[in-house]
Amino acid sequence: MALITLRRNLCHLSDFRIQGALAALKNQPVNHVHKVVKEHLCPWFCSLQSEPFRVRFHHACCKKFHSENGNALHPVGEPVFSQIHDWDRLEENLKNVDEQRFYRRLSNFTSSEEVLHFISTLQTLPDTMAAGALQRIYEVEKKDGDQRLPREILENSAFQALCIQFEQEPSNLSNTGLVTALQALTLLYVDPQSSLLLNLVAECHHRLQRGGLEVHSLCVLGESLIKLQGPGCATLELIICQLQGEKLEKFAPEDIVALYRILQACAEKVDRHQTFLNQINNFSLSVVSNLSPKSLSQMLTALVVLDQTQALPLVIKLGKYVVRHVPHFTNEELVKVLEAFIYFGHNDRFFTKALEQHVASLCLTLDPEVVSKVMEYCCRKQILSIPILNAVAETFVCQSEKFSPSQISELIEPFGKLNYLPPNASALFRKLENTLLTHFNYFPPKTLLKLLHSCSLIECHPVNFMSKIFSPYFLQQLQGNESCLDRLSLAQLTQLFLTSILECPFYKGPKLLPKYQVKSFLTPCCSLETPVDFQLYKSVMTGLIDLLGARLYFASKVLTPYRYTVAFSPVCKCSVEEIKTEQGGVKEDNVCEGITRRIFPFFSHQMSKLN
Repeated sequence: MALITLRRNLCHLSDFRIQGALAALKNQPVNHVHKVVKEHLCPWFCSLQSEPFRVRFHHACCKKFHSENGNALHPVGEPVFSQIHDWDRLEENLKNVDEQRFYRRLSNFTSSEEVLHFISTLQTLPDTMAAGALQRIYEVEKKDGDQRLPREILENSAFQALCIQFEQEPSNLSNTGLVTALQALTLLYVDPQSSLLLNLVAECHHRLQRGGLEVHSLCVLGESLIKLQGPGCATLELIICQLQGEKLEKFAPEDIVALYRILQACAEKVDRHQTFLNQINNFSLSVVSNLSPKSLSQMLTALVVLDQTQALPLVIKLGKYVVRHVPHFTNEELVKVLEAFIYFGHNDRFFTKALEQHVASLCLTLDPEVVSKVMEYCCRKQILSIPILNAVAETFVCQSEKFSPSQISELIEPFGKLNYLPPNASALFRKLENTLLTHFNYFPPKTLLKLLHSCSLIECHPVNFMSKIFSPYFLQQLQGNESCLDRLSLAQLTQLFLTSILECPFYKGPKLLPKYQVKSFLTPCCSLETPVDFQLYKSVMTGLIDLLGARLYFASKVLTPYRYTVAFSPVCKCSVEEIKTEQGGVKEDNVCEGITRRIFPFFSHQMSKLN
C-alpha cells in the first residue's frame, strides 16, 4: 500500500505538515517552489475563484504559511484551529492504526478544516485513507450546498500535499486508492483537463487494459468516468465488458447497485445489455435484504429508467423491504420509490399502512414534493387512505403557501377521484378558493382545469371560476400551439358545463360552445368513466343471453343524452310477443318490466359469485 508522507520526523510543526507536498520539490529554491505550486494548483479547479490567487510554501521547517493575495490566513505564531486544540495528536505511523478508527474519526468531523487538521497531524497516510479523507471533504462541503471549494481549503497545505502526491505518483497507488481518489476529486469538481485528473485517468486506463482492476474498482471507475466524460466514452464500454465477464457472486450489494447506476446512464443502449440485465435482475433477488434505504431507492429508479417491466419479481421483493425502511428514507429517496411504484403499478397494503403512519405523523414537516407524490400514488392506484387524505388536507390548510400550482392540483385531484371529503372540507376548499383568487394567473391552463374538475366531482362546484374557464381567452390558452384541444380536456370542460346546468341553475355566465363539447365521456385512452370490469361484463352478458334467449333483446355500452355510457340497456321497442317468461309461456304486458324482474336477481347472483 502506498504511503503519503505528510511531514519529516524531525519537524515539529504545530499547524501544518507539508512535507509530502514538498517531497517532489526537494532541494529547490523557494521561488521555484512558488512557481510549481502556482502551475499545479490553480488549473485544478474550474472557475472556483473570482480573482486569481497564488500560494507560497515557506521552508519546511518554518511555521509560516500564507497566501500571497495580501490576506493572511491566520496570525503568525497562533494556533489555526483553537476550537479543536484538545484533539489527541496521532504521532504513530498509520501502518499500525486501525482503519476503522481512522474512518470513525473522519465521520465525526463536520467541516473540511477539521478533516485537514486531523490528517496534518499524521506522519504518513496510506493512499486509501488519503482518498477517504478527500471523500469526507466532499461530503461535508456538499451539505453546505456550494459546489465550489472555499479558498481556505484550496490554500490549505495538507490539501495541497494530497493533491500533489496523487498527481505525481499515481503508479504507486493501490487500485482502491487510485479509483477512490479519482471519484472524490471528480465529485469536488476538479477541472477534467487538469494534469491531476488526466494523470489519474491515464493510470486507471492503463490498469484497465491490463485487466488489473477488481469488481469494486471497476464500478467506482465507471461512475467516475460517466461524470467526467459522459456515458458515451469508449472506456465505459470496456468497463461494462469486463464486468460482464465477472461472476455476479463476486459483486457486493453496493457493487450491484453501482452497476445498475452505470447501466442507467447508458439507457439508450439497454437493448445491447438486456441479456446482462436479465442476469443482474435475477441475481439481485438474493441481495435485496442487504440493501440500505438509499440503495433500494436507487435500484428502483434504475429499473424505471431501464424500463425493466419484466423484472416484476424483483420489484415485488424490493417493495417488501421498502416497507421496513419507509421512516428512514430521505424526502428525495421516498419520492423516487413512489415514482417507481406508480410506474410498475405496484400496490402493497403493508406499504400503504407504513405510508399512512409516516405521513400522518410527519405530514406538517414533509417536503411538499413528497406530499404531492404520495397523493399522486393514492390517486393512480385508487387507494382510499383516510389517514393520508385527512393529514394532507390539514397540511394544505396550515401551509398552503409551501405548494406550487402543480402540487396543489396533485393534492386535490385524489379527493375528487376517490370521492372523499375530509372532516375539514369547508376550511380546505375555502383555502383553495383564496389561493386560486390570489394566484389564478400562475396556474397552467391544464393544471387549473384538472383542479376545478376534481372539485366538481365531490360537489364543490367552482362557480366563481366557471366564467373564466369558459371564456374564449382561457380556451385559447388551453389549446396552446396545438391544432385542437385534446380529448381529455374537452371531456372535463363538458362535465363542468353540465354541472353548471344541472347543479348550479343560478349560474348566468358564459356557456361552453357546442364545438368544445364531447358526445361521450367514454374514450379509448384517458376516459372520465371508470372502466367496467371485463370479467363481470362478460359474465353478465352471457347470463342475459341465456335469460332472454337472444342478444337482440338488450343493448350494451349505450350512450345516454348526458354523455355517460350505460353497460346494458333493455330494448323497449320490441313487440310483446318477442319475449316470453320461462314459466307457462305467459306474455308480459311490459317488456322492460319483465326483463328488469329477471335482471336484478341475476345481478345479485353474479355479484355473490365474484365476492
